[in-house]
Amino acid sequence: MTQLKSFRLRPSREEVLLLPLFQGLKLEQIHTLDLAADFEAARRAIERERFVGFDTESKPTFAKDVVRLGPHVIQFALQGSAYIVQVQHPHALAFLKAILESEEIVKVGFGLRSDRLPLSRNLGIQLRGGVDLSHALRTLGHKDELGIKAAVAVVLHQRLSKSKRVTLSNWAARQLRPEQLIYAANDAFAALKVFNAIGSPDSPALVPDDDEDSTQATCH
Repeated sequence: MTQLKSFRLRPSREEVLLLPLFQGLKLEQIHTLDLAADFEAARRAIERERFVGFDTESKPTFAKDVVRLGPHVIQFALQGSAYIVQVQHPHALAFLKAILESEEIVKVGFGLRSDRLPLSRNLGIQLRGGVDLSHALRTLGHKDELGIKAAVAVVLHQRLSKSKRVTLSNWAARQLRPEQLIYAANDAFAALKVFNAIGSPDSPALVPDDDEDSTQATCH
């Protein structure tokens, strides 16, 4: 199998196709939070692990003038499991505020800057304690800002499959389909795997930094 030439080089599409498929979480490892006891158990599990994978999903809009009301789904991944939170659930807001505003729980993901505004505007939540891996990878030497698929290829030498059909599906649905759960969970899980692979949490590139105004900040 073709080996990627350098950590600092973005792989070509042909190289990515030669990589083994990313080994993500299976459906039985993914938990959609429903009962109050589910939210409490998830909160305790997340608090026990200082670093968690994080991502959001929103119902797509196809018109310019439509107000975007997402995120509709927020997901957290641990080493062997993931939690899916549907934002409209009556227990969701208090849970999400406790996790996302905690500086003790480090949320790792890609493109976290784009999550800040909708979280604040639509949910009244201030994202704190986040590590944006796109910026972290640039600090560690990659010349381009990588999205999650490219980062999985560069860092893990694996191919993350992301279905466009699922990407554009209805994330505001009352009941999510199994393929949506797997997609959402593994976006967060892949971020955590990349984070684990690129080095010590003590690396300066990975220290959380909540300065929203610093365009050079690695983390936020």
